[in-house]
Amino acid sequence: MPFSNHPRPEVLKSLADAKPVPFWLDNKARPEPASALTKSITADLVVIGAGFTGLWSALLAKESDPSLEVVLLEGGEVAGGASGRNGGFADHCLTHTFENGLDRWPEELSTLVKIGYENLDAIEETIKRYKIDCDFQRTGEMIVATEGYQVEELRNAPEEAAPFGLRLQWFEQEQARALVDSPTYLGGLYDPVPIMLDPARLAWGLRRACLENGVRLYERTQATGLSEEAPGIVISTQYGQVKAKKIALATNAFPPLLKRLKYYIVPVYDYALMTEPLTKAQRDSIGWKKRVGVGDANNQFHYYRTSVDGRILFGGYDAVYHWNNGFGPHLDTNHESFGRLADHFFQTFPQLEGLRFTHAWGGAIDTCSRFSAFWGMAFNGKLAYAVGYTGLGVGASRFGAQVMWDLLNGEHNERTRLKMVREKPIPFPPEPVRSAVINLTRWSMDQADRNKGKRNLWLKLLDATGLGFNS
Repeated sequence: MPFSNHPRPEVLKSLADAKPVPFWLDNKARPEPASALTKSITADLVVIGAGFTGLWSALLAKESDPSLEVVLLEGGEVAGGASGRNGGFADHCLTHTFENGLDRWPEELSTLVKIGYENLDAIEETIKRYKIDCDFQRTGEMIVATEGYQVEELRNAPEEAAPFGLRLQWFEQEQARALVDSPTYLGGLYDPVPIMLDPARLAWGLRRACLENGVRLYERTQATGLSEEAPGIVISTQYGQVKAKKIALATNAFPPLLKRLKYYIVPVYDYALMTEPLTKAQRDSIGWKKRVGVGDANNQFHYYRTSVDGRILFGGYDAVYHWNNGFGPHLDTNHESFGRLADHFFQTFPQLEGLRFTHAWGGAIDTCSRFSAFWGMAFNGKLAYAVGYTGLGVGASRFGAQVMWDLLNGEHNERTRLKMVREKPIPFPPEPVRSAVINLTRWSMDQADRNKGKRNLWLKLLDATGLGFNS
């Protein structure tokens, strides 16, 4: 049966004490923010945005050339945006899904798979080298079939993906439920490579690594404008300014400083819940001893994983777009979505009925029409940007930062030669068409989930024009 959109009244009691803050950020280890910029300075490289992409950009630049003056500007605090609000899945996939990559870049997919594996290995190496305590675990991820039509699609995936270098395994129902026991599972596609981690602690660890390498960090420093003043660019902030030779723009779903980007990315709000720690009896009732990450195979999918202290994070399903790229902290709380998620949680794990949630939060995902990161340059090659990750930025952000650094340095290598790097997604139409298109697509995907995966004429049109969504 498809998941219900109308939570049962008794389920809402489980949310009564949930704090409307991200679980990962509700941590005494959260560092005190650095001082704001209050004067005029100069730098070789200014990185705008201290989420994962910005942190990796600053660190990779400093590691490549320790003599560089690198400045990192953050409008709030490190990890305060998407980097501290996600599920903590670090995936090797750079194309959102294998199917999305196969549809868009079949001729270079083997290379993208190889680079994706290398990228995840490099993240692991950095975590070990800087001794970053972020609950890093190579647990892998299982995509579960909850409807009969999904079984054959997932069962054939290992054979289809193997020629491109992907190492996937199909688990029949009994095998899948031996890993995580839900009565909704009909089988599972297991990928042993993805990492589960605490995303905020990873970001804070990268922050420390940046500082140790001499990066100058200014938090609570909002970049308000860019102007070209030969030979560089001036970044204005509320109290000071920086004159930079080069800029790496890493602002994710935040309103972009480059006006052109507003046509290519939309902020889509995603929501998540965190349970209280499970008792031993509750843990025994669901198995889940290996802490594998889980997602379901629906268009409107859920993702979930366990934490080091025995909780379950459960998120996804809703992807809410607000009129005219609506954005802001007032949208981080959505009680309707929280209630729906709680009901879906207990549909997935009825044996945990009565469990309560301690945290409920949301945040914006930077979505583009091809559902994976894209790059570009401005100000005569002095500025590079990477945006559009569409929810898989924990792992792909390092690759995004690496490509930006390549572009700023005029490198011609395996990464910059990729068609994926050289192409742009199709821009979104202006309002009111933008809202109509996005909401029609969301409705159509929900209908497909409720109709054995059958795609209506609208989704078939999107597929035919290269805009189809592969979750």
